[in-house]
This record gives sequence, structure tokens and C-alpha cells, in this order.
Amino acid sequence: MSLRITFLGTAASIPTENRALSAVAIKREGELFLLDCGEGTQRQMMIAKIGFNRKTRIFITHMHGDHILGIPGLLQTMSLLGRDKPLQIYGPEGIAEFIDAIRRTVKFALRFPVEIYEINEGLICKERDYEIYARWVEHSIPSLAYALIEKPRPGRFNPEKALTLGVPKGPLWSRLQRGEDVKLSDGRIVKPSDVLGPPRRGRKIVYVGDTRPSNSIIEFASEADVLIHEATFADDLAERAEKEMHSTPSGAALIAREAKVKLLVLTHISARYRETDALLEQARRIFPKVLIAEDLMNIDVPLEK
Repeated sequence: MSLRITFLGTAASIPTENRALSAVAIKREGELFLLDCGEGTQRQMMIAKIGFNRKTRIFITHMHGDHILGIPGLLQTMSLLGRDKPLQIYGPEGIAEFIDAIRRTVKFALRFPVEIYEINEGLICKERDYEIYARWVEHSIPSLAYALIEKPRPGRFNPEKALTLGVPKGPLWSRLQRGEDVKLSDGRIVKPSDVLGPPRRGRKIVYVGDTRPSNSIIEFASEADVLIHEATFADDLAERAEKEMHSTPSGAALIAREAKVKLLVLTHISARYRETDALLEQARRIFPKVLIAEDLMNIDVPLEK
């Protein structure tokens, strides 16, 4: 099952020639998760060839303009392109009032349902094979981090064991692989545990918008496959980052190291940093498996074998 992360906007506060404002897309099979929605997100989605009529959920971290002002344009583009599926938007208190103000004051026809959820931390979305959690982080206004966590998959199927137990190849094998008990012609019951190896963990993607580092994030991001974390200021501006409740490359790298994540991706890069080699080096002194996000960069996250 495919899971691709596309960085649509990687700038902090002010867009640059090469960086749009905050937005990250996660495509999981036919479903889209959009993390924040800075100005111009719909154009970035067009360039990235991300469709506008698939099952979509938007998760807003906080109510600063560089994270939400792309919503009006996205709604209008979706409507003009004939979207007919419901759109779900999650965020902190204030997101419902913001969307209502758009609908009252921006004169365009909205041709699809928009469902808005003002959320607290904890489990916010539960599906058959994944869950989405939110966690409050430390910023100048209420701000949330999000985690997409897939449920464990059944272990590897052992065809030799199945044949030894008298399970004929065919539909019964498929049922066992889906976790179902099967009844054989002689009345015996074969359970999935009889022919499957240990369960295999699903993938975990964590997105942390504007925040200063905290132990809460370490716990929330524990053993993530990918941690996407802001790094607005370089290490020499650590005092300013702390004051404004933002992060540095070293601060994010410490989180990644303590949380034992597989990959750290730094985003929300200040416009003052046209070159990011120094930021990358600062993070790699602490945690080697780190990338600096660039607009339209893709990361494919494989399943554990």
C-alpha cells in the first residue's frame, strides 16, 4: 500500500521565490491528508498533480495566516473543478468561525459539503486500518501536532504450514491472510495465528507545525517512520527561537534522537536562509538521518517487510 509525502510549501511566514507557505500532502492509496494550507496551496497541488476530487481531510495546526490562508482559494478551486465529495477540515478553536467568514464574505458557489471539526488533543479520526491523533504543542497561540498511525498488519503468510494443516490453496488462504478463521471440510477450524507470523507494524508519520521543542513531542513522535518538524531559525538564533516559541535544527534533531524516529525532515524555513547547508549540518551533528524539505519534494514511505 503506497504512502507518499509531498511538501507543497516549506517557508516560514513569508514565501520566497523557491518556497511557498506551509502545506504538506500525504497520499495514502486514494486518500489525501493535507497538513496545513498556506497561501497558494491549490497551485502547488496542481504542479504536484494531486487531484482535487479524492477523499480529503485537512488538518490545521494553528490559526496563523501562513498556515490557513490557502483555504479560501482551495475551496474555490475545488468548487470550480466540480468537486462533489465532502471535505473534512480539522483544527483548533477558531477554524469554524474562519471557514464561516469565508463562506459569508467571499462570493463563490460552494458545490460540496464542508465538515468542520474543532478538536482537542487525543484520537480525532479512526478508520479500519489507521488512526489520527492530535497533541498540543508549545507556541504563541494554541497549536496542534498530528500523527497518522497505521494499525498493525497481519504477519507473513506461511503456505507450507497452511498445506500441512490441510488448507487448500485458494479463497481460504486469502481469508486467513485477512485475519479470519476458516473451517475445513472435515470440521476443523484453522486460525490465522496457525499460519501467520508475528503482526507487522504499520507506518507512523508525525507533523509538528510551529512549536518550541518539548518532552511532549518526544513522546508523541516516538518511533515514527518520518517526523516532519519546523526549524524556523538557525542555531545562532536559539534565544530568539525560544522567545518566539519556534525551533532550531538542533532542537528538532534532539527531539528526533530522543524519539528514535527513522527520518527527520525539517521544514518551515525562514526566508533569511537562501542556502540550507548550514541548517542541515547543525541538525546532523545530533541526528544523522535528516533532510531539509524543499517545495514539491516527495518521500515514499515503504511498509515494513
